[in-house]
Order: sequence, then C-alpha cells, then structure tokens
Amino acid sequence: MEICPKCGLPEQACVCEQIVKSSQRIKITTDRKRYGKIVTVVSGFESGIDVKKIAKSLKNELACGGTHKDNIIELQGNHTKRIKSLLVKLGFEEDAIS
Repeated sequence: MEICPKCGLPEQACVCEQIVKSSQRIKITTDRKRYGKIVTVVSGFESGIDVKKIAKSLKNELACGGTHKDNIIELQGNHTKRIKSLLVKLGFEEDAIS
C-alpha cells in the first residue's frame, strides 16, 4: 500500500488534492483565436492539480474539443455559462471561480 508523502495517508484516502482545490483562484475568460473562433480559457490552476484529468472531464461534459498546457485549459466554443457549475461538481470552491 502506497503512502502519500505530503499528508501521510494511504493513496486511496489522500486528501491533498481536495485541500489544494479549495485554495484555487480560477479565472474563466473567452478568447478569439484565428479565423474568429472563440475558445473558453480556464486559468489559475496551481501545481498539485491534475489539469489533464480536469480538461478531459470538462471536454466530455461539454461535448467539445480542447487542450491543456502550462496549467491552462482551452475549450473550443463559448462555455462560460456552464463551466462554473461543472468545476464546482469537480470539487472546486464556488466563490473562488470568477
């Protein structure tokens, strides 16, 4: 059984990611890319968060394409209205999302 080096709990019961998620300041904006395409940009993730996993679940829920790099998630299309509730469902604090 693996033990987490940060919190000392077994890997299955590790609470490090929940603690880090509650201290995030996430910013949701839109950007216009080449040929006038709009993308939704989700930024403000600190290290310790699995941005790849979050990007994958957001893309699945929103049925869109996208990418993640440098702790920034870009989703194809304008999803600013729905993305806040999805991030809360993934465990982020509602007042920390703007």
